[in-house]
Amino acid sequence: MAVDESTTAPTASSNGAESASTVDTLPEPVVPEGAKTLAVEPAGIAALSYEYPRYPIAPGYRVYVRTGPGTNYAPVRLLPVGAMVAVYCQKVGERVSGPYGSSNLWDCISADEYVSDAYVHTGSDGWIATRCS
Repeated sequence: MAVDESTTAPTASSNGAESASTVDTLPEPVVPEGAKTLAVEPAGIAALSYEYPRYPIAPGYRVYVRTGPGTNYAPVRLLPVGAMVAVYCQKVGERVSGPYGSSNLWDCISADEYVSDAYVHTGSDGWIATRCS
């Protein structure tokens, strides 16, 4: 696939999150073929989501959901601006800087789907859920 080098890329953090101001003027990010693009929890977990508190993603950011706790893991979907996520467990991974500071915690929001805690407003800089196995 050819890449147009003349297109200005948005300034993004190491997690691939983009501020809304840059997203409004640029084309949609490239998401791998077959990736889910809606912030919908898969069957089986959705029924349990009422047991877990939901937290907002930082205002103005679209955040990639990844298959593991680091930016080296494949993105599976892109959360829209204003998304809320349930945090089922947390795992230590790659340190990422975001609007809520720098953190090496990653929040599991669905089966094998993680977002950096630096982009989730949990009200804490530490653990808010059990450790993922």
